[in-house]
Amino acid sequence: MKLYEFAPTRSIRARWTLQELDLDFESVTVDLRAGANRDSEFLRVNPAGKLPVLVDDDRVVTESVAIVLYLAELHPERRLLPADVGGRAEAYRWLLFAATELEQPLWRIARNTAIYPENERLPADVEKATGEFRDMAAVLEGHMQDRRFVLGDDVSVVDFVTAYTLDWANMNQLLDRTPRLHAYMERMYARPKAPLRIAQAFATL
Repeated sequence: MKLYEFAPTRSIRARWTLQELDLDFESVTVDLRAGANRDSEFLRVNPAGKLPVLVDDDRVVTESVAIVLYLAELHPERRLLPADVGGRAEAYRWLLFAATELEQPLWRIARNTAIYPENERLPADVEKATGEFRDMAAVLEGHMQDRRFVLGDDVSVVDFVTAYTLDWANMNQLLDRTPRLHAYMERMYARPKAPLRIAQAFATL
């Protein structure tokens, strides 16, 4: 397997799953700072120019959530996804919750504080996105009462996606009202095969 990645990005989710599964893979760094994701060579792999990308023989899988699901499906014996339909429905629910309800406002904050040119930033949208994130984080905070992992007693790919997203939020000081989520995130990154946290990954660049 080959993983096209850039250390601090959602590539962390794919790397985390690969490491938890003890899979051998080749890492290919695509330097976003240098615009390597727009090079013709990489665009042949993923025309969207986005990371991460997993290449497994002749199969190319893009989108971090799709990659973690693919890897979990590939190794059902490791039980990183529930085997029953109802359990999988819960897994899909919380994966989509992390990718839409939590991540979407974080992207808006990032774009309007760091990514967009200053004259294109909308400070008012940062405030709105912050409120939206806090509202949805409170939902997950309630869900995590008496739970070790998002789906219950067993770790799953939902946790790798969610913990990364919460680490991103924590960098913006957005977990101060959700102590369960903060403690959960810290537990996840204390796992022996956890990847670097976002700030640590930035420090390696």
